Amino acid sequence: MRKVKFTEQTVNEKLSAILQDFPRLDDIHPFYADLMNILYDRDHFKLALGQINTAKNLISGLSKDYLRLMKYGDSLYRCKQLKRAALGRMCTVIKKLKASLGYLEEVRKHLSRLPALDPSTRTLLLTGYPNVGKSSFMNKVTRADVDVQPYAFTTKALFVGHMDHRFLRWQVVDTPGILDRPLEERNTIEMQAITALAHLQCCVLYFLDVSEQCGYPLDQQLKLFESIRPLFINKQVIIVANKIDVVPYESLSAHQREAIESVAKKADAEVIPMSNVSDTNVSALKTKACDKLLEARVEAKVSAGRMKDDVLSRLNVAVPKPRDNAPREVCIPESVMRARAGEAAMEGHGRVTEKQLMWSNGGPGVYACDYRKYYLLEEDEWRYDVIPTIMDGKNVLDFFDADIEESLNALEAEEAAMEAEGLYDMDEEDLEDLDEEEKAIYDAIKAKQTIARNQSHQTTPSIPKKLQVRGRSKEALRSQLEEVGLPSEGVVEHMRGRKRNRSASLKREGGDQMEVEGEEGAVKAGRTASKSRSGSAGASKRPSRSQSATRGPTSTSVAPTQRKQVAKGVKSLQTKIRKYARAGEADRRHYPKLVKHMNSGKSSLKTSTIGR
Repeated sequence: MRKVKFTEQTVNEKLSAILQDFPRLDDIHPFYADLMNILYDRDHFKLALGQINTAKNLISGLSKDYLRLMKYGDSLYRCKQLKRAALGRMCTVIKKLKASLGYLEEVRKHLSRLPALDPSTRTLLLTGYPNVGKSSFMNKVTRADVDVQPYAFTTKALFVGHMDHRFLRWQVVDTPGILDRPLEERNTIEMQAITALAHLQCCVLYFLDVSEQCGYPLDQQLKLFESIRPLFINKQVIIVANKIDVVPYESLSAHQREAIESVAKKADAEVIPMSNVSDTNVSALKTKACDKLLEARVEAKVSAGRMKDDVLSRLNVAVPKPRDNAPREVCIPESVMRARAGEAAMEGHGRVTEKQLMWSNGGPGVYACDYRKYYLLEEDEWRYDVIPTIMDGKNVLDFFDADIEESLNALEAEEAAMEAEGLYDMDEEDLEDLDEEEKAIYDAIKAKQTIARNQSHQTTPSIPKKLQVRGRSKEALRSQLEEVGLPSEGVVEHMRGRKRNRSASLKREGGDQMEVEGEEGAVKAGRTASKSRSGSAGASKRPSRSQSATRGPTSTSVAPTQRKQVAKGVKSLQTKIRKYARAGEADRRHYPKLVKHMNSGKSSLKTSTIGR
């Protein structure tokens, strides 16, 4: 019973999530409802959701029926068979939903790719025949990147872009091209544009190609405007005469211009020539369309009474009442009059203010005032000097001495002469003449010199790499050690390799009395040398590297003149280690004989049997 109930709950949750996540066509905006009807077919969409709802109810009924049967089952076998039958019938119901679920999955994918279009915001809608310049205008005024190609029907869906105008965010919708034919013959691509025109409260920009490079004559484009004019009711309309860079609007025939103006007059629209290539009137068209839509939205709010309730209720206009009928003329203070007279006089002499310069050079945010012309310097030519810069209102070059290098060289020569005469050498008598502050400075300098000297002596010198013993003869090693100043005695004891081991074995066995002849003797001598190298007796006699390092410098490691200093430095290092109870290099360490993974683990069956 628990398995059947769990299966029913799981299927119910999944199908309910599908039904809730998909939009209900009766609850969403009419624009989206019609758009889904065009793209996915409203009947097919509702039928698929209805089949899923029916399957959910069937599975719930199956679960209740089989739970009731299992509750009164007479044996465990009977209950298991009922469980199997319940799960099988549930799976059969779900398998029959394959077509509906596949269709809904494709709808979900397509819905996720639709643009985020807000039907209630400020919108500019671009429409017209294919290849008349709608996408190019959208790329000019927004940050969208719509594909533009020199053939028709490049745009096959609705594209949305955004722009800023008068500190407000605007939405620009690019629609696919529309052909002049009956509504029943239009395809899905054209119906998307018709749906946007019918449901969006926007400013419509109808594009005309006056050069007729789109492949459709101008009369046919005006005829399309007349056929879709019922969709422009209660909307602001602007007719855009595009591509005037190819054919100027003034060069059109009188008949064509009269036809365009008559169509615009019937729709209460305005004609604006424009070119996307030369950017002629692109900014003017955007400003005109936005301002026109703003005025229409404000008028709609005022006429509907929303402006009165929302804004006027929070305003209080005070109207003063006249106390008498005495005439009162405008009173301007004398200071203001004098200031105005002075400004007028200065303007007569040709004085231009910074405000006038700002508006004549691009306005606020574009023009930047050059404050260097107001600097008060010794010479006016210094105002625009780039190097050196101005600091604290003063030119740095004013304080620069041209003979500073010569003065510095003379000062250094004078200092060297004073040092040579011994003026800086202080005796005990000179120290007594110093005051307390000078004595403190003198002691601090001496202490710092002592610390630096001690730190430089703490490093233990070692034999350079070029004096390594390996691969060198005794004579060469002695000569190099004597050149450096190290004693050459005992150099044989420091020789490494086969020669040192062989000479040590020969000394222990009698020196020159041992002679090896033939091949067998050479093999025997080699074995003896290898035993002397690897034997435990020889290894126990030689101290380890850590022990030799802690005992201090040997007689051959450093020069005799530096031996005392090295020993003193080593002693100071060992004193710190003893003071803080730290482990030194010579401390004994005990390591486990086997690592952890070799000592742990379960014993095998054979080992446990032997142990028993």
